[in-house]
Amino acid sequence: MPKMTAMDAAVRILESEGVKHVFGIPGAGILPFYRALKDLGTIKHMVARHEEGAIHMADGYARALGTVGVCSATSGPGASNFVTGLYTAQVDSIPILAITGQNVRAQLGREAFQAVDIAEVVKPITKKSYCVKEGAMVPWVFREAFKIMREGRPGPVLIDLPLDVQRQEIEYDPEADAPLPVFRSAPSKKQVSKALDMLLEAERPVMLLGGGVILADACKEFVAVAEALQIPVVTSYMGKSGIPWDHPLMAGHVGIQCNTPSGNRVFLDSSLVFAVGVRFNDRHTGDIKVYKGERKFIHVDVDPGQLGKNIMPDLGVCADAKLTLKALLDEIRERKIKPRPSSIEIPKIRSQMERRTDYDDIPIKPQRVFREINEFFDEETIFVTCIGLNQIWSGQLQKISKPRHYLDCGGAGPLGWDLPASIGVKVARSDKQVVMVVGDYGFQFCMEELPVAVMYNIPFVCIVLNNGYLGLIRQAEKYNFDMNYEVQIWYDSLRMAESAEQAQVAVAGKGVSGGVTASGHARLEPENRGRGFDFVKFAEACGTSGERVTDPKDLKAAFQRGLDAGVPYVIDVILERETDCSMGVSIDAIKEFE
Repeated sequence: MPKMTAMDAAVRILESEGVKHVFGIPGAGILPFYRALKDLGTIKHMVARHEEGAIHMADGYARALGTVGVCSATSGPGASNFVTGLYTAQVDSIPILAITGQNVRAQLGREAFQAVDIAEVVKPITKKSYCVKEGAMVPWVFREAFKIMREGRPGPVLIDLPLDVQRQEIEYDPEADAPLPVFRSAPSKKQVSKALDMLLEAERPVMLLGGGVILADACKEFVAVAEALQIPVVTSYMGKSGIPWDHPLMAGHVGIQCNTPSGNRVFLDSSLVFAVGVRFNDRHTGDIKVYKGERKFIHVDVDPGQLGKNIMPDLGVCADAKLTLKALLDEIRERKIKPRPSSIEIPKIRSQMERRTDYDDIPIKPQRVFREINEFFDEETIFVTCIGLNQIWSGQLQKISKPRHYLDCGGAGPLGWDLPASIGVKVARSDKQVVMVVGDYGFQFCMEELPVAVMYNIPFVCIVLNNGYLGLIRQAEKYNFDMNYEVQIWYDSLRMAESAEQAQVAVAGKGVSGGVTASGHARLEPENRGRGFDFVKFAEACGTSGERVTDPKDLKAAFQRGLDAGVPYVIDVILERETDCSMGVSIDAIKEFE
């Protein structure tokens, strides 16, 4: 039996499980693992600037490819900085392996330097966590971890490795080892037959596509069922991209925030909901009584804990989404079911209820930014976004045609996720254009990761929606607490030039320091522009570039320069500050704003 260190065995297992990239930060407590990475030499590593950035990179990588993302950190605060990322992955069902260093076994429980019991800390937010006490167990723990992450509802696993365990020499034969089989649960014939009976008997059925359909790579089968039965489709926010936005059966998104009027309308008119891979979370359902109404529900989910948690289904099916939809298609063919004529014209409803985006205002209305995004970028572009009004506008207005081309963190909503996630996405899909849409406050949470993209030459376009506010909180304060308190993040109230004419006057006629951008607008020094954080100067300080846009007519040209730059490119879009975003407390009472 060949002998090697426990970490040599671990890294060989990573390679055999298909791992090609690891995102992390080396530290004293994890160096034997890094030595094994270096010695094997087949897995690329990227040095993050913060452990939270590293795990979000692994998260974006995993979502883009539908694979396992891997990250590594040293002991103590290095390991504990993974907590937010593990929580995000757990809620959104993303398989991430977090590998952490630990102090030697003799120091566990003694409050030694950087010896936090991270395996216990993360138990509630992982599928499983280990602290491996014997080197001989390392290969089996790593193999089991990959099976656990992939089987059933995907999710994260943490493996904590004491320093002396990492150094142990063990017997391990990689030629005699292989990945463990992953079981996929299939529905019973009776469940499939009953589901089809209910769909055929329903007067106004609707199909609800959740994020689990995308995770199961079952979008093709889902759409095939909808087409075979001619049933309208709505999606949850996490299901956005699972069906082309302009498909004749695609009614829109359901929710109290990331919604479309047509999606909520068609859902409210339904009598039966066939829901696949959804959690029925609060920002999707809103007022649960309104959401449930008198409708019947069929709920398909691989996680038995989801059935009945928020909505008690009339028929619950605990099974893999892809296998269930394939079985349903087989049942439709066996019965030779012919699609019944649709009683509603979905494209017409969708078009009539579409929100307005054709604003010419200066400062720029946020809706106009998304109009320009939809018109400029093609369907192969992968978009990444995160929590805030920027995410809600994006969810409401962006038009996406392909699965895994719209990546967002839906359940946890950690500010700062999107920048490191974009790095991971671009590493995973170097063949695609990657565009990140972020708010000005959210950008500042993990902005330390921008130098990582510059260092490793990872190009993407970063569109900053800059209104100088904690926008979502400003709106909540306005309508729920009648205040505007501690949500402004521009440094003062001075106005920057907002047109080409004002820019020229400011620069040429009034002795204002600064310059004029390629689009003819002011690029003023911080003391003169009165806008707060300068995202363009930050990009330049990191070794890359960008520009500020203040006129909507300049947006497409800025997007093109961003694509042509071949580097991480930051576009700082100055928005109208007080624009509110359409939302409500129930899906039948969305307050619309312009």
